[in-house]
Amino acid sequence: MSQKQNKLTQTGIVALLACVCCILWGSAIPVIKTGYHILQVDSSDTASQIVFAGIRFTLAGILVLIFASIKEKKVMLPDRKLLKYAIPVCLAQTVGQYFFFYIGVAHTSGVKGGIITGLGNFIAILLSCLIFRNERMTGRKLVGCVLGFAGVVIINLMGNSLDMGFKLIGEGFILIAQLSYGMSTVLINLFSKKVSPVVLSGTQFTMGGIVLALIGIGMSGHLGNMTAAGLTIIFYLAMVSAVAYTLWSILLAWNDVSKVAIFGFVNPLCSVILSALILGEVKQAFNIGSLMALILVCAGIYIVNANRPNRDR
Repeated sequence: MSQKQNKLTQTGIVALLACVCCILWGSAIPVIKTGYHILQVDSSDTASQIVFAGIRFTLAGILVLIFASIKEKKVMLPDRKLLKYAIPVCLAQTVGQYFFFYIGVAHTSGVKGGIITGLGNFIAILLSCLIFRNERMTGRKLVGCVLGFAGVVIINLMGNSLDMGFKLIGEGFILIAQLSYGMSTVLINLFSKKVSPVVLSGTQFTMGGIVLALIGIGMSGHLGNMTAAGLTIIFYLAMVSAVAYTLWSILLAWNDVSKVAIFGFVNPLCSVILSALILGEVKQAFNIGSLMALILVCAGIYIVNANRPNRDR
């Protein structure tokens, strides 16, 4: 097989696994809404939502560590070296991102929240290129990010209006969450080259989930109606996080941040489409706006991942 064919095969594998992650994450949105209904968590009850997230991520981390132990045929527990890397990832990804995200979402519109969330992938690439200098910023990467973000804007503006207000506890907190996401993406890219990305993922999820649950309980959050259906929802969401974030960490361990993060713009599209199918909001998802968003996101992904001259790398 030629070098060019090897690169195409590698790009295809990255695209396949990244899209699997996005589909899993996309399915989480409607399932979370269903879970809130079953577990009697009000949409304005941020504390209980944080408890919900904490339980989900703690279970996700335990599942990842169990999987790693089965694969390695020995108990995979974090040592001092791994904890040194897991703690900053935990603080940035699970604790920082989701704590600020849940509070921010409760104090802003869905449209503005969705658009600001789309900035996370842009921020990850900018941090990798301009701050950590793990790779070069090129015209292709910049154009790809702009096209991907344009797709996110379109998918969130369909049938809605956008006001230009800005509140620290609303839009500001969501922006902080995306800065945390961008930082965690770069840290995973760096640290997964030094320790197992699977054990790193499981450890940071477990620690972060416990911290979130304790914060939520401290804010008087709680879950009611813990039935079999509610437990099933939590287990499914834990599996989504365990599988998707572990695959994402593995991809980041072996590829540039820009090559992986650009696929994050697919997330809003998957969320809208899967929400339409699961929640019956078909007219809101399948229209010309969705098609335009899909075209823009795919174009951005292609531009970032297309074979380019050596001077652009």
